Amino acid sequence: MPAPSRAPASADRCPFTGRGRLSYERAEYLFKRHSLRVTKKGWTLHQLRHSALTHLAEAGVNLPLLMAKSGHENLRSLQKYARPGTETVAAMTAAHDPARRHW
Repeated sequence: MPAPSRAPASADRCPFTGRGRLSYERAEYLFKRHSLRVTKKGWTLHQLRHSALTHLAEAGVNLPLLMAKSGHENLRSLQKYARPGTETVAAMTAAHDPARRHW
């Protein structure tokens, strides 16, 4: 148990385990170390965030929800994350192809 002056505030404790939250630096270090061991690439938390937002955008989550989740305040800064891949664009194009519509 840390000394009282170093003990985390109650808001910074996990409600289930009572353990203190990790700092961003410690979480990034652990994530990078584990991803290096598993994938031979040392990924960063920023790359994880980018992937999560991209996958949500590809799944059709609307931009206001993506902005709320990511904390972005303007659309321009979110655009670098919400870039659907070519397969997603092709699927959307095929789904909205006028030739497929029945009049």
